[in-house]
Amino acid sequence: MRITIDPDGPGPIFERLAAGLRAAIVDGRIGFGERLPPARGLAGQVGVNVNTALRAYRLLRDEGFIDLHPGRGATVAKRLGHHTALAGAIHDLVEEAKLNGVDREALLALVRAAWR
Repeated sequence: MRITIDPDGPGPIFERLAAGLRAAIVDGRIGFGERLPPARGLAGQVGVNVNTALRAYRLLRDEGFIDLHPGRGATVAKRLGHHTALAGAIHDLVEEAKLNGVDREALLALVRAAWR
């Protein structure tokens, strides 16, 4: 699971982190019942303080997206059946393209060529 946050985006970091996790749940990259990384691991992955990761988890819990189980971690609580793994793969592809400096038109050209 790759979660990214915009370091220069608007709002507090914990809200941006929660938004990244929320998007991954909604588009199917993280499925119902799936265990999320421990807050310490998530914090290390995205380069934030562990308290920031915990605050993002609490926000998602309050929104009903995840369940927090003391000592056992966090799991996805919402079943979003109309989203598919394809949506998650597309999201990952776009993020990978951005990380590698591939612009939108070049990515679309690559997809068109692969479709043939």
